[in-house]
Amino acid sequence: MTMMDRIQRAMVIAPHPDDEVLGCGGTIARLVAMGRHVEVVVATQGMPPRFDAAQVAQVQAEARSAHTLLGVAQTHFLEFPAAALDQIPCAELNAGIAKVVSACGPDTLFVPFVGDLHFDHKLVFDAAMVAARPLGDHYPRRIMAYETVSETNWAAPYIAPSFQPNVFVDITDHLDTKLSAFKCFASQVRAFPNERSLETLRALAMIRGSCVSKRAAEAFTLIREVA
Repeated sequence: MTMMDRIQRAMVIAPHPDDEVLGCGGTIARLVAMGRHVEVVVATQGMPPRFDAAQVAQVQAEARSAHTLLGVAQTHFLEFPAAALDQIPCAELNAGIAKVVSACGPDTLFVPFVGDLHFDHKLVFDAAMVAARPLGDHYPRRIMAYETVSETNWAAPYIAPSFQPNVFVDITDHLDTKLSAFKCFASQVRAFPNERSLETLRALAMIRGSCVSKRAAEAFTLIREVA
């Protein structure tokens, strides 16, 4: 039995809309194909004056379309301020994420990597770890950190924690679904050689796959597993 066989209820926590597809889109599609329950939490929302209402509505609509394509059972938009999480009390963010984790009761959490360049990612990682504290009998048994192009790989080498994956999920049969889901984010897709391009996502999946003799994979760092 593989790790994927042991996952029954998964939750992907994304700092911003599209992070969940960039990091876990193929894994989500594979879990859904296996008949598993997957929910997504989008922690932040753009706020004026930096983001206008039309832009926010567009990105959320894109996320819903992507999640429908992937088969996500439920999407939670928490509406904390994007690019401003450092301006709200940590306890407030912790409580917001803990509430949805408790309501879903996932056995597996997928979280952003703590060393990502964007501070929203760091703060969401910390809040997810607070929500997943192994207290009592009901907590996520498995926590995995995903990589996000243009965030995970842009942190300062030798200073910030480096992403060193030790779990690889074969997404050979689901890579095209992941790419189609990212296409839903018309406002976020960029032309190659920008990292947030379809070509880059395909290339990264092929590189991660080749590390384990698969045609395509997503890579993760296992934070904790309770067997």
